[in-house]
Amino acid sequence: MVASAYDAGRLPSIRAAVFHRGEVRWHCALGDGGRQYRIGSITKTFTAVAVLRLRDLGAVHLDDPVGAHLPDAPYGDHTIARLLAHASGMTAEPAGSWWERTPGRDWAQLVEANRTPLDVSAAGERYHYSNLAYGLLGELVSRLEGASWWTVVESSLLQPLGLAETTYLPGEGAAIGTSRDPRDGRLLREPAHDSGAMAPAGQLWSTVHDMARWADVLAVGHDAVLSATTLAQMRVARAADSSTQHRGAYGLGLRLRWRSESTLVGHTGSMPGFLAGLFVDPESRVGAVVLTNATTGLDPERLSSELIEASEPSLLESGPAPLDRAADRDVGAEELAGDWFVGNTRARLTPTQDGFVLTEDTARRFVREAADRYRGQNGYFAGEELRVVRRPDATISHLEVVTFVFTRTPYDPAAPIPGGLPEPL
Repeated sequence: MVASAYDAGRLPSIRAAVFHRGEVRWHCALGDGGRQYRIGSITKTFTAVAVLRLRDLGAVHLDDPVGAHLPDAPYGDHTIARLLAHASGMTAEPAGSWWERTPGRDWAQLVEANRTPLDVSAAGERYHYSNLAYGLLGELVSRLEGASWWTVVESSLLQPLGLAETTYLPGEGAAIGTSRDPRDGRLLREPAHDSGAMAPAGQLWSTVHDMARWADVLAVGHDAVLSATTLAQMRVARAADSSTQHRGAYGLGLRLRWRSESTLVGHTGSMPGFLAGLFVDPESRVGAVVLTNATTGLDPERLSSELIEASEPSLLESGPAPLDRAADRDVGAEELAGDWFVGNTRARLTPTQDGFVLTEDTARRFVREAADRYRGQNGYFAGEELRVVRRPDATISHLEVVTFVFTRTPYDPAAPIPGGLPEPL
């Protein structure tokens, strides 16, 4: 699959990996490249997480106009949430020379060049991707944290996670960005500048191993970075991308790719000379990353998705089972493990590190919020509270979530039965 894409796209090099729970389980390297590649707009996921951290600290509200915190910012009437979701209606690119291929400007220069707003649609009307929006969001992070955007990302996100190979500038031996002359097929070197005030939209460099670990954070959260509850909010579709024929949408800084039974989350990236794709299934925690040093010739979102589809069954069946290790289980969910029934319909409850997965026809994930209280993260019960109901002697009677009652046996007469016991035919 990767070799076919490499050959068909005439790529100078490609690096691909499939991972489970942040651990690379399969890796492919073709062509003469390097270990580190520019990841382009995957950078936006770091910017978005930095913004959501500020929200969780109470420093901002997502419905705040960005101008409430950046009085000098252009497009100051647009809300933080709409900037994150590419739903503000603002123009895609900053005014001036193509920022991705020219030396970056500082914040004052970016403001001066974009004083005259250029909106292409009404705010909230539709999805319209905007790199400029993430320049504003990066300055928001910098202003409120009292440090540069990069300093915040490095100290608050990369260092706690041990992502030492994710850097602002390319490290020694990094891949060289290229494009191919369509007339004679020659490879040409593309420039790689410091993007300045636009860095929060696409500056970073990384490796498949660092990206695997970062994707798992986007899937389930991390105590040192961002909670699973906040990550679940980031994965809620805010703006549909009509260019994907209804296969995708955008949340708060995350691209969503819908498939039959679950949704992949992640992002793609492109800068002159580079293409990248990073996606993960938050339910199975299986994901894939693809990096290449070519300007064209690869659909990284499609290849990442295909790698997940091809690898997921074997990884989940044959890989190590972290759920069987006590250290990876939520202690409060231990006594909930096993079969439950809603009426006569069986559901299997499997403890996870921060809650449990309840599987009927589909897997529904819940995260622990307090003793005997869990919050749904996906599917029909997303956002809903599940309560563990106990008897006077503290043993468990049943589980209850928005009027649905789960019991250890079908229609347990000792528990509430909505509508009463069914009668035999």
